[in-house]
Amino acid sequence: FSDPFINRRRANDFIQAGMRPGIISQERIRERSKMPQERQREICEDYYPCELYAFHHGYAAAYRHYFGTRRTK
Repeated sequence: FSDPFINRRRANDFIQAGMRPGIISQERIRERSKMPQERQREICEDYYPCELYAFHHGYAAAYRHYFGTRRTK
């Protein structure tokens, strides 16, 4: 009988120390190269009224409704 859970102290042992900087840099590259639709969806998800609107009309329409046209005086 072996324990199916990993010990907390050894949870990250399977990640090799030399790989960590490469993984972090790849994540940063991915963050910079997101599609515009993905950025818009994340912005909409962070603003609760936009997210509620998106449930009924979709994220593209919700983003246009709340952030699409900036009205200035």
